[in-house]
Formats: sequence, structure tokens, C-alpha cells
Amino acid sequence: MRMKNIVFLPVLAAMLLCCSCKTGSLTAGVSKEKGFVRGADVSWVTEMEDKGMAFYTPGEARKKMECMQLLKEFCGVNSIRLRVWVNPKERWNGIEDVVVKAVRAERLGLRTMIDFHFSDSWADPGQQRMPAAWKELSFEEQKKALAAHVKETLMALKAVGVKPEWVQIGNETTPGMMLPVGDIEKNPAQYAALNNAGYDAAKSVFPKAKCIVHLDNGNDPQRYDRMFDALETYGGKYDMIGMSVYPFWAAQSGETGGWEKVADDVAANVKRLKAKYKKLVMICEIGMPYNEAEACKLLIARMMKADVEGVFYWEPQAPAGYNGGYTMGCFENGAPTVALSPFVDDCK
Repeated sequence: MRMKNIVFLPVLAAMLLCCSCKTGSLTAGVSKEKGFVRGADVSWVTEMEDKGMAFYTPGEARKKMECMQLLKEFCGVNSIRLRVWVNPKERWNGIEDVVVKAVRAERLGLRTMIDFHFSDSWADPGQQRMPAAWKELSFEEQKKALAAHVKETLMALKAVGVKPEWVQIGNETTPGMMLPVGDIEKNPAQYAALNNAGYDAAKSVFPKAKCIVHLDNGNDPQRYDRMFDALETYGGKYDMIGMSVYPFWAAQSGETGGWEKVADDVAANVKRLKAKYKKLVMICEIGMPYNEAEACKLLIARMMKADVEGVFYWEPQAPAGYNGGYTMGCFENGAPTVALSPFVDDCK
């Protein structure tokens, strides 16, 4: 994810309160729902709590509630996605912070995706920076460092009883990862080797975890062909194709026709990719500006019908302007808007 006010509709409260998700109540423990993935990346949640921020049930009778529990009970979320940074300046998104959040998700019976950035901070199409501690290593040593990082993280999760269902080997790696050594155009064989080091490390800890290669702009076939053709050529290993779907960013890239055109192009690309590469597809990130909740609801509903395994909303709980300008959360005054209501409808 790269980085307006959503208007809450009171009718949402009644609609959500009457929904009983397939997972049942929290007293059901760690019984996990299978089937379609209705997810949320809430990696900011511990940082937000540290700043004194809180989350509330929708409607007039607001009740304070832990974020993941709120997303499960009132928004139909059954899966949580968490990013991992190698050596972050602060503790957020480091291994210990990830374990804290993953344990919460596990106790709620939520499925888990772990999203490795292989950077000390954000990794996305505009920045795929090598972790500082790895810069002076040889390429063989960099592969070993990447694998060790994956194993250390996943072993820490395994030790507390968390069993991730999905593992992303890089985040929005459209240009590659750990640049310049993993540049998909200049060094495609090295990118594939880095990817495989992460894949093999993940499988050594959780053999059944599905490893994902994740790109941005799910509506753009060319960038997917470039990546997955290269992985096919150089023996790249992966189990699933991951997409980001942000109509706002697509428009910034020159896409015209609004969110409907983006949604149609994503659906067509999903169908094409599944036929060409014989892999399942997950929407690992989705979002729209905070003041477009109704349109976002329609986008999510459309994407849930696009022959994907699931849809993850990126940081839905974030208030407008959080962390220096993120504007695509879907809560208002700490409570969810209608944007995630298609997840609720899927519970019925």
C-alpha cells in the first residue's frame, strides 16, 4: 500500500447487529471458519492503541471493543493480515509486535496472513529497499539472511500456537524486492532466487502455508505477466497470486472510467491469470478514500464475485490522515462505516 470523511449511516448498526457470522460467538474459541476469506490488515493496531486510540461498535449505543474482535463481530472479518519489517526503527511491525497481534487473532479464531516486506520499513512499488544489515552481504549471504528472517518470524509464531494460512514473500514486489539485487527487469534470476529462499524457509516451518507473490494494480495485466513469466522462466516457486486493488492509485496511474472500470479489469485479469498460470488469486489489499464508503461497499461486493479466494481491506480502522496522510480507512470516529457490509452479507 502507498499512502476523505466517510459518512456513517445509522442503519448499519441494525444491519450488523442482526448478523450472525458462520464463525459463531467468541466463546467458540479457536474454531476457524473456512471458505471465502473476508480479511483486514490491521498492522497499525498496536501502534494506534499506544497512542491512546480506541475502537467502538457502530450506532448510538457505542461500546468500546478491541479492534479485531470488533471487526469479527460487527464487520464479518474472518482473517487478519500482518506485515513484518526486518529491523524497524521502532518496535512496530518487528517480530515481537507481530507475535502480539497474531496471538490476538488466533484467540479469536481468525485466520492469519503474514506479509514479509524484506525491508526495515515500507516496501511497495515505489520503494523496495534492502534491509540495512544486509547491504554489505554477498548475494548468497543475502538469501541466507532472508531465509533466516522468515524462519525466525514463523518459528516465533509457531511457539505461541499461531499457524499462518498464508505467507507473502514480499509486499507489492512489482519492481522486484531488495533492490538493486532483486530487480525483476535487471536481475530476474536473482529475484526468483530470493523468492525461492523465502518460499523454502516458510515451507520448512509451515509446509501447508500458501506462499503468495503480491503485486499492485490488479487491473493491469502487463505487470502480472512480466512478474509471473519471469518466475516461470527462472523456476520461481509460489502457490498463489496476490493483488492490490485501489481505484484511487489506478486513476493516478492514468486509468479512466472510475472504480467500475477498475473492478471490471481486475475481474478479467483474475480470470486470465488463473487460466494462464493455474494458480489461485487473492486480493491482499483493497481500499477507497474514506469519504466514499458507499462506493467502496459496491467495489468490495464486486470483487468478492471475481473468482478470488478472498479480499483483505488494508488498515480499515485507521482514521483519515493517519500516519502522515493515509486516507483510505473505513472507520469514522472509531466505528466502522458501511464499506465492509459485503463481508457481513456473506455471513448470512
